[in-house]
Amino acid sequence: MRCACIDIGSNTTRLLVADAARGELEPVLQERVFTRIGAKIDALGAIPLPAIDALAGVVAAQRATAEAAGAVHLRVVATAATRCAANQEELVAALRDRAGVEVAVLSTDDEGRLAFAGATRTLERPPGGRIAVVDVGGMSTEIVLGTIAGGVTWMRSFAIGSGALARRCRADPPSPADLETMRAAADAAFAAVDVPRPEHAVAVGGSAASLPTLVGPVLDSAALERALGTLGAAPAAVLARRHGLAPERAQLLPAGILVLDAAARRLGMPLQIGRGGLREGVILELAGAS
Repeated sequence: MRCACIDIGSNTTRLLVADAARGELEPVLQERVFTRIGAKIDALGAIPLPAIDALAGVVAAQRATAEAAGAVHLRVVATAATRCAANQEELVAALRDRAGVEVAVLSTDDEGRLAFAGATRTLERPPGGRIAVVDVGGMSTEIVLGTIAGGVTWMRSFAIGSGALARRCRADPPSPADLETMRAAADAAFAAVDVPRPEHAVAVGGSAASLPTLVGPVLDSAALERALGTLGAAPAAVLARRHGLAPERAQLLPAGILVLDAAARRLGMPLQIGRGGLREGVILELAGAS
C-alpha cells in the first residue's frame, strides 16, 4: 500500500511517500523544505501570517506531489513548533482551507511512540533487548525506550533542539565560546532526568541523518568531536558546498551534534544512526490501520 506523510517540524517540512506492507516499508520519494517556523515562534510566540501562507503553499505542493506519486493515504502531522504556537488553531485552519489537509498536532507521547516505531522497525538488523531512540528536532528532543516486541516502556520530551540551540550561536563558524554555551545548555537539558540504561541506542532526526557522510554510521564522542571540528573550520555556506549539505542544515548541525552528544553521554553509550523515524512510524501505522 502506498502511503504518504507530511511532517511539519520546527526546522523543516518533509514529505515521505513509501510502500508499506506486512510491517515493512520501502521509500518511494522524499522531499524537504526548510520552513523554520520554530524561529518565528521563539521570537514572537506565534507564527506570523506570511509564514503561515508560505507553509500552506509548501504543504499544498507536497500533497500534490504525494498524489502524483500514487499515494492512496496521506497523513499530515505537526510537532513541537505547532504545539507551542499561540495561534496553533489558526495554522491548522489555514492548512485545511489553503492546502486541503487535516493536520494532527502530535502530543509528545505520540511523537515519541511513532519515532520509536519508525526507528526500530526500519533497522537493518533489529537487536534484542531494550533500545533507546533519540529524536532531535528543532525545538525538542525525545528519548524513548522500549523493545521491538513490547513497544515503548519509557519516554521523556526535553525542551532542547537544534534550531533553538543554534540561535544562541553568535559567530559563523561557531566560536569556542559559542560551542561552550551550547554544550552547557544541552547538558543542562538532560541533567534533571534519570534516564534508564538501554542495551542499544539509535539516533534519528535531521541532524543525525546529515552526519553519516561526515563521521560514519555510529555517533560516539570521538566521531561527534571530529564532526564539530569539521563544521568549525569554515562558514556554513562553504561547508554546505564542500560536504553536500543544505546551507540551512550546515548552520544547524553544530547545535544538533551537541544535543546528540549530550543525549549519548546521558545514555552512557554511542548512538547508531537510524534509517527511519517519525514519518516512517506514521506510514507504518497508517498502512496498518487501512
